[in-house]
Amino acid sequence: MPEQNRTPRTGIKTLMADPVTTALAPHHERFLRFVRSKVGSESVAEDILHSAYVKAAERAADLESPESAVAWFYRILATGTADHFRGVSRERRAVEAFEREAHVADPQPASATVCGCVSEVLPTLKPEYSEAISSVDVHGVRVEQLAAAAGITPNNASVRLHRARAALRKRVEAVCGACAETGCVDCSCS
Repeated sequence: MPEQNRTPRTGIKTLMADPVTTALAPHHERFLRFVRSKVGSESVAEDILHSAYVKAAERAADLESPESAVAWFYRILATGTADHFRGVSRERRAVEAFEREAHVADPQPASATVCGCVSEVLPTLKPEYSEAISSVDVHGVRVEQLAAAAGITPNNASVRLHRARAALRKRVEAVCGACAETGCVDCSCS
């Protein structure tokens, strides 16, 4: 196989234009301290600094004069730090939303008399659907416990429970008709 044109692996310093490297290299520790003071974590600070070096390498041609390289790089660091906090905030909001959904999706068992048709239709569902409804809605098992027992994630268990309820609703409507419209509570079906 003929030898292909390969570029040898190079470090960040060789990726950036020489005047930019020359201007930034002596300030590495100051840059790291700056970011660390903002994020409070050595490893996160190193990640942000590394990403900033990559961006600086990609944008080195945009720099008008090497004399302004340090100030220019601080702007890249500040943007990278802000991006980090936006990502953390997004992640926290997603986790909070999931926890709210999990709490809403985990109702307590119904205390009213449930339609007898449900107990007849329940075994006709897919086994995992039947088990999900039986566990959570009849026996009061939490979604997290269902997930652990089934070997799936809590999110997957919530989805499974939602689909199981929809399938049960559809089957009960087919069997009960008008009774199903009121939710089959205190049912008068024969």
